[in-house]
Amino acid sequence: METTGRRLLGRTVSEWFFGLPIIGLLIFTLIIGTGEMVHGQLLKIGESMFGVPEQGIQYFMLRGDNPQPTCTLVTDIDAEVARQMAAPKADDSGLGDLMGEMAPANPDEIREAVVAANKLCQEETDRYTKVAKLMTGKLKTFTSVETGFFDLFKTGTENRPLVLLIMVALAAVITTVGVHHVVIRPPLTVLDYRFGTGAIGIASIFGAISSVAYYNISANAGVKMEHPITHFIWIALFVTLAGISLKQVLRPPTHLKKGGTVFSAMLSVPLFGMMGIVAGVYFFTHGNWPGLAIYVNQLLELPSIFLSLALYIWAGMLLKQSRIVDLFMNILRPWKLSPELLTYIILLAAALPTAYTGASGIFVIAAGGIVYNEVRAAGGTRQFALAATAMSGSLGVVLRPCLLVVLIAALNKQVTSSALYHYGFYVFLLTSTLFFIFSQLTRRKKAAVERPLVALPKMMREIVPVLPYVALVMAVVLGYKYLLDTELNESSAPVIMPAIMFILLVFDKLRTPKGSLGGVSEHGHVDDRKEGVEPAIRFATSEAVGHIGALIMLMALSLAIGGVVERSGIMDLAPKTFSNAWTAMTFLMITKVILGMVMDPFGAVILVSGTLAPIAYNNGIDPLHFWMMVLVAFELGYLMPPVALNQLLTRLVIGDDEVRKADNEVKRKSFYWRYERWILPTVVMTVGMLITAYGPLAVQKFEVLKPLAHLIRPAEHDAAEPVPVSENQPAAAGVAEPVDAAALPVEPQPVEAPSEPIPTAEPAALSLPASAALPAAADPAGEIDEALMTWATAWSNRDVGAYLAAYSPDFVSAKGVKRPAWDSERKQKIESKQSISIRLKNTHIEVQGDTATAEFIQEYQSDVLKETSKKRVTFVRKNGAWLIAKEDSR
Repeated sequence: METTGRRLLGRTVSEWFFGLPIIGLLIFTLIIGTGEMVHGQLLKIGESMFGVPEQGIQYFMLRGDNPQPTCTLVTDIDAEVARQMAAPKADDSGLGDLMGEMAPANPDEIREAVVAANKLCQEETDRYTKVAKLMTGKLKTFTSVETGFFDLFKTGTENRPLVLLIMVALAAVITTVGVHHVVIRPPLTVLDYRFGTGAIGIASIFGAISSVAYYNISANAGVKMEHPITHFIWIALFVTLAGISLKQVLRPPTHLKKGGTVFSAMLSVPLFGMMGIVAGVYFFTHGNWPGLAIYVNQLLELPSIFLSLALYIWAGMLLKQSRIVDLFMNILRPWKLSPELLTYIILLAAALPTAYTGASGIFVIAAGGIVYNEVRAAGGTRQFALAATAMSGSLGVVLRPCLLVVLIAALNKQVTSSALYHYGFYVFLLTSTLFFIFSQLTRRKKAAVERPLVALPKMMREIVPVLPYVALVMAVVLGYKYLLDTELNESSAPVIMPAIMFILLVFDKLRTPKGSLGGVSEHGHVDDRKEGVEPAIRFATSEAVGHIGALIMLMALSLAIGGVVERSGIMDLAPKTFSNAWTAMTFLMITKVILGMVMDPFGAVILVSGTLAPIAYNNGIDPLHFWMMVLVAFELGYLMPPVALNQLLTRLVIGDDEVRKADNEVKRKSFYWRYERWILPTVVMTVGMLITAYGPLAVQKFEVLKPLAHLIRPAEHDAAEPVPVSENQPAAAGVAEPVDAAALPVEPQPVEAPSEPIPTAEPAALSLPASAALPAAADPAGEIDEALMTWATAWSNRDVGAYLAAYSPDFVSAKGVKRPAWDSERKQKIESKQSISIRLKNTHIEVQGDTATAEFIQEYQSDVLKETSKKRVTFVRKNGAWLIAKEDSR
């Protein structure tokens, strides 16, 4: 989205007041995400630079103030004992002599108390003196940086909803001013324009009225509002959008055609406006004035998800400004592949960046023009190239680290993201292979693929320019791993991917020949990549701002539409039980396709989690099976009218002129060829969905198919099936992955228990809610299991006292840090998190006398980090209690 207008210091007013603040918020979001990683390293540096272990001085003692001891050293012990013996004893009981004469003071006990107090005072005095000598200017500078950084990322973590709201509000204003909301057909006439902007205005007025009503109810509820400023921001945002829309209605652009029809104008109404009007009319006519605002505010209850999406959008726009996709296509060109085979390879390659850009259509925006160009250059028709471009942003929905899967796992304790990604890989293979088969069945002519002896040397030459980019990616990933102790996974990807793309873009611009970018291709694709680092980053960020406003506001209104569906009782009409799982799956599959056609997947997941998912569980459908079907249904919804988000984004990228040419060149052909860009993706994904929905049921029913289940079943699945657990439950062997409370601060919708118990290989290892009383262990192994459970509970609840109490006084960390320095470090790390979830599985315990070892897989998840590791913990029995003496992670 290019910005125009009067410039100040090289930037427009819009960039100064909206673009630059959003850039600051995006960078601040990155700081929040990397805060724990960086702060952990700062603590290690502080320990190595300023700690004096031989004197018992750790860095944590030097971080804060060094208050002078208030105690007084006793120089004459005998005199102090005599003084206390002679002092009158106050009777604080109020019972007088009712209980008889008070026992005389024991001089030995007094002496022992005085000596102990004097020893503690001496230790405090010595520590104060040692620390005072170490409090140099260099130390104070370092601690100010370290604690300042900690305060910054902690403040950001605690205010994620506010950061998200400010970012979305600024982006929504820019999107509305530029008329960049998602529409089925862009406005071509004055009537189109007025219908579209007028709908935004009406939806904004509804939003403002509802937000005021929501604020009044919250203010008069008798309970202090946590973040009243969010109400004012929502009100100001909707009032601003209404004002902008009113101006646009009254003063349409002069270049638009006169006239137009109402039907065509309706197609130019942004989805955001349409959803806002529908939701507003429903809630207002039912007397629920704050209803619209309540559901839109659910956006702020999932701040981590939507902030991650904003970062993914930014990464996608940085990718668009680079030549990376071009360089990849250069590797394929020497083979002179058929359009169908080329598209198949593109779909395989595009799935990964699709997953790594949040599976939100960002890859279509970033690389759709290049994909379309290449398919056309290979001989593909316009219709086929449009279908290929739309599908390039769909198949990666089921792959790691897709944000949609993270949301499903956060809302539904019956499944884990790891298991969904595992089976998602097989679904991806299925759908991509189906595309290849169907495209081959409809292939127009046989392609003459270049001979390997000719193509291979050219291909190898084209690989060479790509190698530095690969090396840079590996360097960044390894840097995060070894310098910041952070693996690249679904939790860290939103933070690491923008960093990778930023570095790659800088590198790419420094080696791009001048004059090689820009212009229009022979197939109508406009190359808007900028030369130079700063212009490219600025343009990419400007585009990202527009897409953040359009997509996230669309998702917010999808939540409101979900509220309409929920409140209307439509879901209550659905049967709760069916005659068999096949019938239930058929009903659920059709329902998901309909939802996927009209709703954004993020909003639909929230709705499905609380309404239709329990129906699946009650009718014997495995949760993993159900959610894999849902993901494929949403992939299909991305490609089917009336919304067809990826088709809309394809049209946006390719341009209306090219789409019209595609339709005109097949006017006199058969039905399939006229609508190939719609039919091919729909057929492929429909067949894929049918196999995904009914295949596992067939495997369960027919013995001959059962070996297929074991071929793709993950190894850990046999050891521990996911089962529902309470939100505050400590994660132990065999339990499902807990909810990320930072991503979902509200209670998830309750789900009904499955009609049949879900089997688990380790029923004895199931953990209990934190408030439940633990049964007495029957043997040492049971005591160890109980100790692990208590330790996991304390850690999950961020109960530092109980957590540290699980360790032996002589515990030494794997890095050699002794207590109490280790205690201070752990306290700081635990308390800096908004939420922590610990899951233990595959636990193996061995007991030898008063020593025991426990080996298990630990899955740790907080609001800023998620990682899986193998752990070995050594316990010792002291005073009848099992305490942790050593722990190692691998």
